[in-house]
Amino acid sequence: MREISPHDLYDALRQGDTLALLDVREHGEYNRAHIAGATALPRRLIEQRLARLVPFAGVRVVLYDDTGARAALAARTLERMGYADVAVLAGGIMGWVTEGYPTEWGMNVPSKDFGERVEVRQHVPSIDARELRARIERGDEVVILDTRTPEEYRRACIPGGRNVPGGELAYRIGEIVADAPDATVVVNCAGRTRSIIGTRTLQRLGLPNVVGLKNGTSGWVLAGYQLEVGADRDALPEPSPASRQLADRFARRVAAEDGVTLLAVGALRDLMARATRETVYLVDVRTEQEFSAGHIPGFWWFPGGQAVQRADDLVAVRTGHVVFCDDAIARAAIAGSWFRQLGFPSVYAVDGGTAAWVAAGLELEAGMAEPAPFGLASARESVRHVPAATVRDLLGMSAPPAAIFVGTSREFAAGHPPGSRWVPRGWLELRIEDLIPDWTEPIVVIDTDETGALLAARTLEGIDYHDVSVLAGGMRGWRAAGLPVEQGLSGIMESPDDVVPAGTDRSPADMIEYLRWEEALGAKYAEGGGT
Repeated sequence: MREISPHDLYDALRQGDTLALLDVREHGEYNRAHIAGATALPRRLIEQRLARLVPFAGVRVVLYDDTGARAALAARTLERMGYADVAVLAGGIMGWVTEGYPTEWGMNVPSKDFGERVEVRQHVPSIDARELRARIERGDEVVILDTRTPEEYRRACIPGGRNVPGGELAYRIGEIVADAPDATVVVNCAGRTRSIIGTRTLQRLGLPNVVGLKNGTSGWVLAGYQLEVGADRDALPEPSPASRQLADRFARRVAAEDGVTLLAVGALRDLMARATRETVYLVDVRTEQEFSAGHIPGFWWFPGGQAVQRADDLVAVRTGHVVFCDDAIARAAIAGSWFRQLGFPSVYAVDGGTAAWVAAGLELEAGMAEPAPFGLASARESVRHVPAATVRDLLGMSAPPAAIFVGTSREFAAGHPPGSRWVPRGWLELRIEDLIPDWTEPIVVIDTDETGALLAARTLEGIDYHDVSVLAGGMRGWRAAGLPVEQGLSGIMESPDDVVPAGTDRSPADMIEYLRWEEALGAKYAEGGGT
């Protein structure tokens, strides 16, 4: 295993070297403190997500955790996956801090910091929850647009709001306000970033009377108001030809102003061919339904609003080529415009999108095009699956097998077979022997859908545990069989540090702390400060 010193990593980051810096700890650990510029990729998700985050296996990759132990295990996985230039930060983040180098806290910090800069520097207008509530009660004409994902929106939204994910705003706003041209348009998310970006997009488009809801649904809750649960106002209107033309002109203007390169089909194919020797990200920013119906082969789905909100979850190699695509140009070029403003140097939009691809006589691909996690197929063939009813019977015996749940603490708390123990997959090799010292003891591995369990079972077999199986179908199969479920953090003696509450899952105290942190990011951009 090759190591890199904190000093050498600091110099590489300061000089803007081409590399992927991956924090393989859990999200809760990353949230509390991480190295600026690092992408969070928990070790348990490497096989599922690495090929998207780091698409070119020849790029330099640096891994770190707290001390180096988990990163060293992760490095072996990367090498098996074909990544040839992998190093581990000597001493982990503890060694980094000991050498006096800085850290930051929070999730998706580059995007959130950027959002605060946009609000301050571009003078993005906003209203607070009390003012919005007063306008609604007065009967003012208000259109509330929730820019989060449909899943977030349905869980809880501002009463009366409709769901328009951020990447769709400029493309569909013409139809949304057609019946209420004088209405105040209020853009919201869970907190701040997507509200700010969505409001600024519409502001730049030239829409009058648009404001962001300060602090989003969190601000609404903190003002003492109830959210609406289970809303279904998420159908997106089909843009008219006039709206498409407006969005197209706007997209081409911001692409030119912000430095997005527009690619004709031939140039796109040339760039795609370079993916064997350079880092190239191919991202389709349309809706999930549009993408599934037909997309350019090699592209993967990441909706435009989420791409801006979670740029570091999409692109781990900032110097790589980032190509956005939709059905024409509007959504791709607008996403590209934001990425250029975020500081990504090589950003493109496919001119004409999938329509241009088809017009060139090329075929689209249907489905979601998600690659199978590395090693899953062989694990599925070799690891023994035990039906839920059989596992129940085995656990009821006087000498039951050891049942271990390898998902997150949140998934474990949501439900597990009675008597099972939580052993997070990222820590598996480092903790399993203390729990199960006898390598001949039977083990049943459990996860939500069996994917993580299968990969964990292969790991256990690789360190010579002799009798390893998985619960067939995971907890979904267990619940479907109507078997008893134990809930809560049973058997866990310390507070888990693997997950981060988000959105409406946060307590009021967490909301306050989070919002104060976000707003503080913008302080340096106020008049006379920051860049």
